[in-house]
Amino acid sequence: SSQVLLKSDAPTGDVLLDETLRHIKATETAETVQTWIELLTGETWNPFKLQYQLRNVRERLAKALVEKGILTTEKQNFLLFDMTTHPVCNASEKQRLLKRLQESVLERWVNEPQRMERRTLALLVLAHASDVLENVFASLADDKYDVAMNRTKDLLDMDPEVEAAKGRGTEMIWAVLAAFNK
Repeated sequence: SSQVLLKSDAPTGDVLLDETLRHIKATETAETVQTWIELLTGETWNPFKLQYQLRNVRERLAKALVEKGILTTEKQNFLLFDMTTHPVCNASEKQRLLKRLQESVLERWVNEPQRMERRTLALLVLAHASDVLENVFASLADDKYDVAMNRTKDLLDMDPEVEAAKGRGTEMIWAVLAAFNK
């Protein structure tokens, strides 16, 4: 399993990323990608690792998207209690993202992951890990939907270790895919 080694702790300008870098730098032993996913999402119960969790990570991510005008904040009533939700309020930004992913596996298909733009590859992996890939392609005509799903399946079925070994700055993306495929 891939271990995360810190190459640089230079600030990124993103509060959560910079906090993550500080956590990675502070660990005594290198942790695996799987362990970091569990730690950073708050889904670990290891009492010796709790100091490396990102506090309230989902709420902080939602707040950042609210500040960017992508999401809004609403209170929804569920029988006995109110719950804060964050529905999408910028539909055009959502559509732009969906179109970008659709085009990446249709019109702009490169057929080699190492030639694919890294952010697009990362988005496809995250959409897969979040189980929303079918939603991404749902608005396509049947024939295009089939092509998009088949190409994406071929991409996601590649051996993450083999692809990571090719370098090109995608090692972490493939390591995340490997962690979610377990």
